Amino acid sequence: MAIALREFTLDIPSGRIAGLRGGAANAPNVMALHGWLDNAASFVPLAAHLDGIELVAPDLPGHGRSAHLPLGADYSFAAAVNAVLDIADALGWERFSLLGHSMGAGIASLVAAACPERIERVLAIEALGALAEEPERTGQRLRDAIAATRALKGKRLRVFPDIAIAVRARMQGVTGSALEEGAARLLVERGLVPVPDAGGMGYAWSSDPRLTLPTMVRMTEPQVRDLIGSIQCPVRVIHADPPQPYLPEPLRSERAALLPHGELVVMPGGHHLHMEQPAEVAAAIGDFFRL
Repeated sequence: MAIALREFTLDIPSGRIAGLRGGAANAPNVMALHGWLDNAASFVPLAAHLDGIELVAPDLPGHGRSAHLPLGADYSFAAAVNAVLDIADALGWERFSLLGHSMGAGIASLVAAACPERIERVLAIEALGALAEEPERTGQRLRDAIAATRALKGKRLRVFPDIAIAVRARMQGVTGSALEEGAARLLVERGLVPVPDAGGMGYAWSSDPRLTLPTMVRMTEPQVRDLIGSIQCPVRVIHADPPQPYLPEPLRSERAALLPHGELVVMPGGHHLHMEQPAEVAAAIGDFFRL
C-alpha cells in the first residue's frame, strides 16, 4: 500500500523543521534526506511505491519550508549530521534507517559512520561519502569560500513573475542535470515563497542563499574512503547510468566496494531517477528496510 505523506513541523536546537511524513505505525523508521537545494517533495513520487515503513522526509535546514540557520552559522556536513540526529531525537527515534539522495546520501554516509549505534540501514542514491578535494587546493578553497561569503551580503534573490517560469528554470538543473517537468514542479511548489515585485507579487526561492556558497573545507579522497570503510550497517547504493561528473567511474564503484556490508545497483536514468523513475527505484529498494 502506497505511503500517503502529510505535513509536519517540529523544533530542534537550530530552528523549526518542516517536512512530509507518513506510513505504517510500528514499522521500521526511515528518515529521507533530500539533495542540495531540493526539499522534502523529492520523495513524493517514491513514497507512492513504498510500503511497510514509517517515512519522515524533512526539509533540511535552510531548504524548503524549514528555518534558515542563524546568522554566522555554517551549512557544513558536520552541522547537517547534528541536524539529522536532532530531528531523530525530536521524533523519539533511538534507532532508524536513512534514505538519501545526492547531498542527502552524503549526509547519511557521515551519520552512519559517526553513530553506528543509531543507524540500522542506509539506502544511498547517487552519492556515497562526501565530495573530496585535492590537498593542494585547501588554501585556495578556503580563500574562495571566504570571499564568496563576504560578497553575498546584500545580494537579492531572483524573483519570478509566475511559478511556470520558476519550473522551467529548475528543469535546467542546479547541478547541470536536467529534470523532468513534473519532478521540477514538485520541488518548485514547495520551494517558493510569494514576495513583493514591482508593485505586484512574484515568487522567490525559500532556500537560504548561503547554501550556494562554496564549502570552506573538504575532506581528501583518502579521508572519504576511510569514512566509507567505517560504516558498519548494511548499505545499498543506487547509481544512475551515465554517472554524474562529480562522481565518475571508476571512483563511485571503488567507493561502494569499500563498504563492509554494501551492495551496488546501477540502472539507466538521470540524477533524480528516484523522482523520474520511482517504480524502478522502489523495486531496487525492495524490502531492504524491512530485512
